[in-house]
Amino acid sequence: MSKFENNKTITFSIREEERDRERHARLRAVYDALTEKGYNPLNQIAGYILTEDPTYITNHRNARTIMSKFDRDELLNALLKEYLGI
Repeated sequence: MSKFENNKTITFSIREEERDRERHARLRAVYDALTEKGYNPLNQIAGYILTEDPTYITNHRNARTIMSKFDRDELLNALLKEYLGI
């Protein structure tokens, strides 16, 4: 019998700090792409968060695809936590 032949489901959880680092790296990549194209990245990202309209984010460096992988609620929660230092 193979060690993979059981009927139990195991869960895998990435530690919160690892998720934070990954989220930061992805958001920074979007920020940098917007800056390179001459946009105000804070305004553009805020517009995207408020409306979920992908046209606020450039396609440059795959930024729109990267941004679309964020859960807006999760992103807003993380930004508020960071802003409030909690």
